[in-house]
Amino acid sequence: MNTAVFAVDDNVVHESEVQRQHARLNLPARIKFNGPDREKFDCELIDLSAGGFSLSQPDTPLIAGRHHKGKLVFQVDALGFAIDVEFVVRSVSSEGLRVGCEFHNLPPRAISALRYLITSYLSGGVISLGDMLATQQRDNFTKPRKHESGNGMGFFARLRATTVSLLMFLVGLVAFGYVLNQLYGIYFVTHAESARVNVPGQLIGLPRDGSVNSLVKVGAVVSKGAPLATFSASLLDVMKGNLPPGQATPENLERLFSRTLQGSLTSPCDCRVVAQLVPDGQVVGKGTTVYELMPIDGVATIEARFPYKNFAKIQPGKSVSFQLIGEEQPRTGKIAAVALDNGGLASDLRVTIEPDSPLRTELGGRPVEVSVEDLQDNVWVQNAVAANTWVKSAWENKVMAAGK
Repeated sequence: MNTAVFAVDDNVVHESEVQRQHARLNLPARIKFNGPDREKFDCELIDLSAGGFSLSQPDTPLIAGRHHKGKLVFQVDALGFAIDVEFVVRSVSSEGLRVGCEFHNLPPRAISALRYLITSYLSGGVISLGDMLATQQRDNFTKPRKHESGNGMGFFARLRATTVSLLMFLVGLVAFGYVLNQLYGIYFVTHAESARVNVPGQLIGLPRDGSVNSLVKVGAVVSKGAPLATFSASLLDVMKGNLPPGQATPENLERLFSRTLQGSLTSPCDCRVVAQLVPDGQVVGKGTTVYELMPIDGVATIEARFPYKNFAKIQPGKSVSFQLIGEEQPRTGKIAAVALDNGGLASDLRVTIEPDSPLRTELGGRPVEVSVEDLQDNVWVQNAVAANTWVKSAWENKVMAAGK
């Protein structure tokens, strides 16, 4: 079996590499231009293409390499129109009869007009002035890209682009984490409608009808048995119903009415005065609450109110998180008891929460934000929330550092 060996000729060029870029057409057109010595030339074109044209050598020879400006004149629908062009003389035939020219710096509208004429001629269509005007009115070219590639970027330009991309990625990551956290809080966290710090208190009432004069200020700490206020009551009110029938004369009643009985209110425990509910000098009835006291050694709990529809999610022993107003870090606790608020069947749930760490009794009455996580026993959810919290905290610290 014979194997034929063929030698590769480096001078062989594929046809697609040498074929013409634009097709030559024999269109009825003329070129009018001024020569180097201001001679006026008006020549009929031999052929025309999108890249240039050829014409017969005029009486005054044209020199290759010279630039000229002129007008291409066409005749359409018995109407003539011209296109301003710039061209360069590229070649002159050996016989000197044919001159080849190439367009130079053609404006976009001129290129569009030439393309329309050539396309219509090749397709056999009728060239009309209306189609020519429509072609000139629309935008036939796209805007060039600012940067074709990043190969020409320097070191600092690449560094800046990388930094901006990284910052945008971090911003997107933080935004995604924030949205994820908000969705988790909406669908998987149960929030209390209202809550406060509750400390078992003492209510001090007035034993007689009369007026009160306070001896302590709100917020003061008083020991057990210490006087809180003095009260004045009419002796007639004290003796009313206790006078013998023979003593209830107008003179005795007038004498009893003019006299007063003095007394004092004392603290039943080592307490802090939380509120004074009756102003000094105001006359109130028997049993009216004058002071609200809070024991110093009392145990503070959280009292919260949840909608009854969350009954399955609010169970004794379940962990909750709460945050006091004025504190940045949340605290944790456990549900100790669940009951109906005010004892009614149509009431909400009143929940008592025991904090994991003791609360100061002076926080009594302070509003609290309480939430219960439905997926608190899910390890994957806990890790995701912790990671999101860490990313959010790191980003906030970075922003604060950049601001300084």
